[in-house]
Amino acid sequence: MTDVRLRGRLLVAAPPLVDPNFDRTVVYLLEHGSEGALGLVLNRPGDTELREALPDWSALAAEPPVVFAGGPVSPESVIALARSEVTDEREGWVPVGNGVGTVDLARAPEDVPVVLEGVRVFVGYAGWAPDQLEEELEHGAWFVVDADLDDVFGAHPRDLWRRVLRRQSGKLAMFANCPADASTN
Repeated sequence: MTDVRLRGRLLVAAPPLVDPNFDRTVVYLLEHGSEGALGLVLNRPGDTELREALPDWSALAAEPPVVFAGGPVSPESVIALARSEVTDEREGWVPVGNGVGTVDLARAPEDVPVVLEGVRVFVGYAGWAPDQLEEELEHGAWFVVDADLDDVFGAHPRDLWRRVLRRQSGKLAMFANCPADASTN
């Protein structure tokens, strides 16, 4: 049986996370279970315009309309997130949670059988082997928090790490003020 308790939630990198692939990242988890976990880094926009990479999908692009670096695993793979109110799986649409799902980019947008309100495209993804994410959580490498639609589709992804931490309660919010280089503190 698959453990999906973290599916649709955010992993926020705890400072300082020594792996440069994940320093100050916010990861949206698409899958989490006995076979491992898979997510997308939400705050690494790239330089490639979506209209250049996937012109048919560019009209639905969330701001900024660029292709994002979703993580260091399989950089040739492409995964798209979209907004929709549809909560059941349909051909070309897999809901993840809270109005967010994955959409099949091999289809034309009009051939996806749900109304899409926005699309964000990622190359590569973040992946964890079985029990790897649980070990990282146990060691305090990540904070697990609820996701808002603006986290996934917001117009200012580079500020996401601070914004997500700032809205948390208690001591977790204080991490938003951590300098990028702890030696300057």
